[in-house]
Amino acid sequence: MTVPPGDDRTTELIRWAAFSCVLVPVVLLWYGSSLAGATGTALGLAAVTAVCRLLLRRSERGAAHPAPDHQQPRPQHQRPHTTPAPRQGHRARGGTGAHRGTRHTGGNSPVG
Repeated sequence: MTVPPGDDRTTELIRWAAFSCVLVPVVLLWYGSSLAGATGTALGLAAVTAVCRLLLRRSERGAAHPAPDHQQPRPQHQRPHTTPAPRQGHRARGGTGAHRGTRHTGGNSPVG
C-alpha cells in the first residue's frame, strides 16, 4: 500500500503533538503545578490536537480531490447579490445638538 506524500508529514506532526500532550503535563508536575492543573492542560492539549488532526485530514482529502474549474450556472430565478447601502447609526446623525461626537466636560466633572 502506497502512502500519499503529504500523509507521512501529517502523521509525524500528529505524533509530535501527542508527545507534547504527554510531555507538557509531566513538566508542569515536575515544576510543582497541581495534578488537577496538569490534567486539565493535558485534556486541553489533547482536544486541540484532535481538532487539528481532523482539520488536517479534511484538507488533505480536499487537496486530493480538487473542485472543477468551471462555475456552475446560477438558476434564473436568483438575482446576483447586491450590497445594501450602509445604514447610519445613532452616532452618525448630524444636527445642532450639544453632543456632536466630541467630549464635553460638565461643571460637576473632576476633569477641569
